Amino acid sequence: MAAEFSRPGSLYGAVDLGARKQALEAQARREAAGQSGASADVIEVTSATFNTDVVERSLSVPVIVEATVRRAEQVQQFSGVLEKLAAEAAGAWVLARVDVEADPQLAQALRMRAVPTVYLAFQGQLMPLFEGPLPEAQLRQALAQVFEQLGVELAAPGGGQPAEPPVDPELLAAEQAVEKGDLDAAAAAYERLLAKSPSDENAKIGLAGVGLLRRTQDLDPADVLRRAADDADDLDLQIQAADVEMVSGQVDQAFDRLVALVRRTKGADRDKARVHLLGLFDTLPSGDASVSRARRALASALF
Repeated sequence: MAAEFSRPGSLYGAVDLGARKQALEAQARREAAGQSGASADVIEVTSATFNTDVVERSLSVPVIVEATVRRAEQVQQFSGVLEKLAAEAAGAWVLARVDVEADPQLAQALRMRAVPTVYLAFQGQLMPLFEGPLPEAQLRQALAQVFEQLGVELAAPGGGQPAEPPVDPELLAAEQAVEKGDLDAAAAAYERLLAKSPSDENAKIGLAGVGLLRRTQDLDPADVLRRAADDADDLDLQIQAADVEMVSGQVDQAFDRLVALVRRTKGADRDKARVHLLGLFDTLPSGDASVSRARRALASALF
C-alpha cells in the first residue's frame, strides 16, 4: 500500500431505510440498457491492482473507493446507488470497488471497521470518508461537499436525461434525524410527509423503518439471537430476533423466522406473528423480491 491514512473519524451507523428501493431501480436501469454484471462506471480492484487502479489513477481523477462484501444484501443495495451516482458523474470521478471478503489482505491494509467503508483517493492520497450505507440524499450531499472542498467541478448528468428531482425537505430532515439518532424527529418528519403525500413510498418505508430502529436500539443482537436459538417457543423473543435480523440486513432470515412462527402457532399468538411480519414488509418496497417470496410463504402457512 502506497497510501497511509488515519482511521475514519465520522461514523454513519443508521440503517438505510430506502436502499433496497434504490437497488431495484438501479438494477432495472441496467437491465433496460442490456447490461449485465458490473457497471462500466465501476473498477473492480484487488490488492494486486490497487496501486495502479486507485492510487495512480487518483493523480488524474478523484477515485471513490467502496470497500464492501458482495454477498451482503444491504451492501448490494448501497452499491447500486453508488453505481448510479458514478454514471451520473460522467467521468468527473471514478468508482473503485473492493470485495474485502475475497481479498482479506487488502481489507487489513485498509484498516476497516465496518462494511461498507467508503474512501476517497485524490492526488495519490487515500483518506476515509464514512462507514456504513447512507441514504441517497445524504450520499449525494456528502460527495458534493467532499468535491467542493477539493475544488473539483462535477459534471451534470448527461445524455439529455432529466436532472434528479429535488429532495423533499421533509424526507431530507427525516434521513438526517435518523443519522443523528433522533428517531422521534425522524418519525415526525415522515408523518408530515405522509400527511401531504399519503402515497409517498419513501415516507411509508421510512416510518416503518423508524419503528424497527426504535424496537431494536436497546437490544444486544448477539444475546437476542442466542436466546432465540435456545427457546423457539418464546413468541416475543422470536419476534425480537426477527427485528434484529432485519436491522442487520438479514431480510430473508427474518421473514423465514416469522413465517415459521406462523406455521407452528395458533390463535392470538399466530395473529401476533402474522401482523408483525406484515409490519416488516412495510420497511421495504412493495416490489422487493424478498417481500414477494415471503408473502407467498405466509399465504401457504396460513392456508
